[in-house]
Amino acid sequence: MTETRMPYPVRVDASQTPSVSRGLWLVKWLLLVPHYVVLAFLWLAFLVVSAVAFFAILFTARYPRPLFDFNVGVLRWSWRVHYYGYGALGTDRYPPFTLAEVPDYPAHLDIAYPQRLSRGLVLVKWWLLAIPHYLVLSVFTGGGIWLGTRSGTPDSAWDDGWGAGVSLVALLVFIAAIVLLFTGRYPRPLYDFVLGMDRWALRVTAYAALMTDRYPPFRLDQGGTDPGSVPTEPLAPPPSGVPAGAPPAPAAPLR
Repeated sequence: MTETRMPYPVRVDASQTPSVSRGLWLVKWLLLVPHYVVLAFLWLAFLVVSAVAFFAILFTARYPRPLFDFNVGVLRWSWRVHYYGYGALGTDRYPPFTLAEVPDYPAHLDIAYPQRLSRGLVLVKWWLLAIPHYLVLSVFTGGGIWLGTRSGTPDSAWDDGWGAGVSLVALLVFIAAIVLLFTGRYPRPLYDFVLGMDRWALRVTAYAALMTDRYPPFRLDQGGTDPGSVPTEPLAPPPSGVPAGAPPAPAAPLR
């Protein structure tokens, strides 16, 4: 008996490089400057394209395919830079300068093209419906954790001293970087957790950018392979000689 699963339309995958340099992360901010410059213009275009798509969906219930493909490319490019840089430190392979999918690069993003989109949801999903997710992402990626001091007077304010916003992703990646510097190993539990938060952020970004009507799940899908986006084809029957429902062979232990 086969089982059909409905995947989430935003798929985010990554594969951890077995050997990552201990110290390259110290200068990746400099190496990524060319990408930051290009992405500044690409995200300006992303906002313009999203505004055009807003009206196209409102009047036609369709996201023009060339505009959709461009915005997917911007998100894909951003994810590769994010994965190489301080959003994950998952690879030392320099990101390519392209909007297209690069099959052999260790970070991948794809969004299923929607044939039709709701004209009503386009008015509210990017600001009202996404608010709960924005609150979560303010902790994950937006500096929702605050550190600060203030004087001992009862009426003093936080800005009387100092304060700093620290995102959870940035904090965990920094911890992983320090461990990597001294041991040459990236702790796998940290990697899986960071990838889960990055995946959540990209799903919400695509939803807020009007690229899908499927509401993002409140679920931390950890690990490199996107567990929330399984193949749409029915699951293949077990090989000959293997009884249905038998547990899969154990995977090789992670080092």
